[in-house]
Amino acid sequence: MQTSPRQTHHQLRSIIGGSLGNLVEWYDWYAYSAFSVYFAKHFFPAGNTTAQLLSTAAIFAVGFLMRPIGAWVMGIYADHHGRKAGLALSVAMMGGGSLLIAVTPGAESIGLAAPLLLLLARLLQGLSIGGEYGASATYLTEMASAGQRGRTSSYQYVTLIGGQLVALCVQLALQSQLSEIAMEQWGWRVAFLVGALLAFLVYLLRRRIDETADFAKAKTGTPRSSGTELFRTHPRAALLVIALTAGGTLAFYAYTTYMQKYLVNSAGFARPQATLIMTLALALFMLLQPVFGHLSDRIGRKPLLISFGIAGTLFTVPLFQAIAQTHSQLVAFALVLAGLLCISGYTSINAVVKAELFPAHIRALGVALPYAIANSLFGGSAEYVALWLKDAGMEPVFFWYVSGMCALSLIAYVRMRETAQHGAM
Repeated sequence: MQTSPRQTHHQLRSIIGGSLGNLVEWYDWYAYSAFSVYFAKHFFPAGNTTAQLLSTAAIFAVGFLMRPIGAWVMGIYADHHGRKAGLALSVAMMGGGSLLIAVTPGAESIGLAAPLLLLLARLLQGLSIGGEYGASATYLTEMASAGQRGRTSSYQYVTLIGGQLVALCVQLALQSQLSEIAMEQWGWRVAFLVGALLAFLVYLLRRRIDETADFAKAKTGTPRSSGTELFRTHPRAALLVIALTAGGTLAFYAYTTYMQKYLVNSAGFARPQATLIMTLALALFMLLQPVFGHLSDRIGRKPLLISFGIAGTLFTVPLFQAIAQTHSQLVAFALVLAGLLCISGYTSINAVVKAELFPAHIRALGVALPYAIANSLFGGSAEYVALWLKDAGMEPVFFWYVSGMCALSLIAYVRMRETAQHGAM
């Protein structure tokens, strides 16, 4: 049956609306990491630079600990009340956290309350982002036409990377207009105010997008979504999501959120130089996602996952070591881009692979909760572990850690079935 132009228009509007919301979610999430080099001393005034960054990274990691809770609560919410309802609630929570960070006074004014409010904001955002991943992955996959799920779901990481890219562009714009002193005093707050405003606008947009047909079909005659139901009826799929996520999420955060600090703190580049390198590399990385997603629709998901596992295992250590030794911005850019190219086999299709493992009535929870568990253990802790090892004089251990986790996930990739042909969709 052919799709009418009106149906196609509604489908495109819904996919774009869901993607824009995802971009804002991840802009707000990554603004914390991108601007922590400026606001760390306001919330944690004592200690040296690495110690301050460790403190902000610790709260970054704590936010990730809330992700399984957010994935559990909001995954069930999206399975019960709809994908669009879950998406609207998640972006509202993210915007509230950004607004709280933007208006919180520094520790010199309110003492211990400053880091506590920062922690509260990140806990709220952790709940939000925990539910966002499952809801958006499920929404984009269910809205896709048959044979185009890989390409359509890849827009989740297009907008995820786009959110980080927008955060870096805002940082570049502020750096070009404000002095270092102004950036450290108040300039960083602008980024969080922008995030809060965008979140409010996207909340209004997400209230108007279409619901998916899969959710409507799953509302009757199927068991209710719950954590017990997930691990009782789909334990193998849930454990597989954890296994295939572990290496991918660790590598992603190593090459994106941590890489900017690595360029400054270890490779010796100035902050604006590191921001420019990451902005250009991430822009190209973002454009690659639909290409890899489309490729997975042609050749399957497994070949791309396996290519990431092999590349991540073999090239992580030499790439990080080479970046630390170069003083050329061009060479550093090429090396960072090479690392991002390695992980594209995971980032472009991980959402569709997970969605294809679960039936519709429990899909949002099935995608979100096991992913959030792995993401909290390995992705959220990546930056803190890397900085802790650097502070302890054992920085190269982190590179081997990333490589080893990629190798473990590679085993899961080799042993899993091809979800494009043998999944639940």
